[in-house]
Amino acid sequence: MATTVDPSEIAKFEAMAAEWWDSEGKFKPLHMMNPVRLSYITQQICAEFNRILDSEAPFSGLRILDIGCGGGLLCEPMARLGATVVGVDAAERNIPVAMAHAAQSGLTIDYRHTTAEALVAAGETFDVILNMEVVEHVADPLAYLTACRQLLKPGGLHLCSTINRNPKSFVMAIVGAEYVMRWLPKGTHDWSKFITPDELFKLMTQAGLEPVDRKGYQFNPVTWGWRISDRDLSVNYVTASLAPMSAA
Repeated sequence: MATTVDPSEIAKFEAMAAEWWDSEGKFKPLHMMNPVRLSYITQQICAEFNRILDSEAPFSGLRILDIGCGGGLLCEPMARLGATVVGVDAAERNIPVAMAHAAQSGLTIDYRHTTAEALVAAGETFDVILNMEVVEHVADPLAYLTACRQLLKPGGLHLCSTINRNPKSFVMAIVGAEYVMRWLPKGTHDWSKFITPDELFKLMTQAGLEPVDRKGYQFNPVTWGWRISDRDLSVNYVTASLAPMSAA
């Protein structure tokens, strides 16, 4: 049967997938942070949906959306825990990379090049939305968070991480990460678009969500690792909020 698939192009995507998932490669900082992100995510999901993490397929029956999924670093653990996972990204080139790695891993994940607003228009709904390191990149945070709320089933869980806006975050997230350590390309972040925890809670409330928790991701330059902090939200932080049980 004739096919339009170009094996050489597939090979390129597979090579990109290998780079994306190389814990010692260009995405090493994200791999370093991923364990604390996953810890917070799984704890919040288990608490909200009364699941036991060490049981077999604990997230079975849950439909989870990862917005800004990149190469699938969060989608794949969610799928392994039994969830039905949809990963979307506005950057089209990320989708075939994520699809290639999921195939290599033997996982079924619904990856799409689309937006939150398009999913709302299509009538999609989810039990959980992972909204990690995205809100500081959108043109209209309130409209974006409103779309996220519309995508949640009643009582659904919204997990959102971003970067605080203060002098320390400028030094750490921009000067340090982009210019000194060169972890990220210069210009990756715009400090003026960073959002304080109080501002994010206000935006989520305006969007119709109920904020219920916030924690910091704290980097230790001595141990060269991350941990979750109850008090230090000065740079990276994560929040949990709920959709109302009935339609607004």
